[in-house]
Amino acid sequence: MTKRQFALAGCAVVLAASGIGAAAPASSHDTTLHVLPGQSIQKAVDAARPGDTVRLAPGTYRQSVRITTPDVTLRGAGSRTVIRPAAGTPAKDSCAAAGNGICVQGERGAPVEGVRVQSLRLEGFTRSGVWAAWTDRLTVRRVTSVDNGTWGIAQERSTRSLLVRNTVRGNGDAGIFVANTVSEEAGATDTRGTRISGNDMSGNRIGATVRRVRNLVVENNAVTGNCAGLFLVGDESRPRAGALTVRHNWVVANNRSCPATARLPRIQGAGIVLTGTEDTLVESNRVSDNVGDSPFSGGIVLYKSVVGVPGTDNVVRDNLVLRNGKADLANRDTTGTGNRFDANVCGVSEPAGLC
Repeated sequence: MTKRQFALAGCAVVLAASGIGAAAPASSHDTTLHVLPGQSIQKAVDAARPGDTVRLAPGTYRQSVRITTPDVTLRGAGSRTVIRPAAGTPAKDSCAAAGNGICVQGERGAPVEGVRVQSLRLEGFTRSGVWAAWTDRLTVRRVTSVDNGTWGIAQERSTRSLLVRNTVRGNGDAGIFVANTVSEEAGATDTRGTRISGNDMSGNRIGATVRRVRNLVVENNAVTGNCAGLFLVGDESRPRAGALTVRHNWVVANNRSCPATARLPRIQGAGIVLTGTEDTLVESNRVSDNVGDSPFSGGIVLYKSVVGVPGTDNVVRDNLVLRNGKADLANRDTTGTGNRFDANVCGVSEPAGLC
């Protein structure tokens, strides 16, 4: 079975050079605004109403764009539509000033709803290709986000997102990053069913990081060539991170070595790592050939959080876990309670007897 078979199983208005001109829409809520290379994506997005689509023609766009209108679609022509950072100094307080390519931005108590970002390529931003905050029902689909300084696709304070069939590669931190918040200490956000599904994640520090959230599914992803595959992170905050499901992922040979940071020791050869989570289910994944000598090295690893909080009531079952080192299954969370390893196929465990 190939990695793609395993990972995917189950699983008009025309913007002219001089400005914006309107064509008769099919209805009052489904206008399409067309943008050509050299024109402003932001002008089209600002002109869009709920239900509209901003369609980007093939070519290279050197700019960033901020979306605050609900139910707007930004769609390119796949890998032929490329968005890169603008030359020079970006405007103050803009999406570009923060180092991001596309920002989807709501407000506390008023999330922006139903935005869709589809079929385009982002590369070379100092922070993130796609950044979202205070969103509901955001969809990021078939986006390629590569060689960005921090994250490929990232979100905070958001609910019911679909992050599906994207390619994230060569990003400085996580290819996909989902968190409660990055600016303050707070309890876990209930994502109400966010899904990270069918993505290809390679050559990042971490394939995907899920930090301080609840009720989220990571499924059918191909994760390879990172320093670590999947990191599920919790700590002492309340409510605790947990109620997560990780299933049907192909997590193979994440053997790059990444140096320690202020919060984490060196990472190498880590497949799926749980730190400080509760009530998380890890099932029916293929995890193999993740080999290293860092504290997180191994196939599926339970580890106490960076502030020493143990994980509780996590279940690891029905996984194929082979040829990982230091171990296929490792419970290094020695003070955790209620954690179970059931019916996994593996060769070496730490401590012995988990296979």
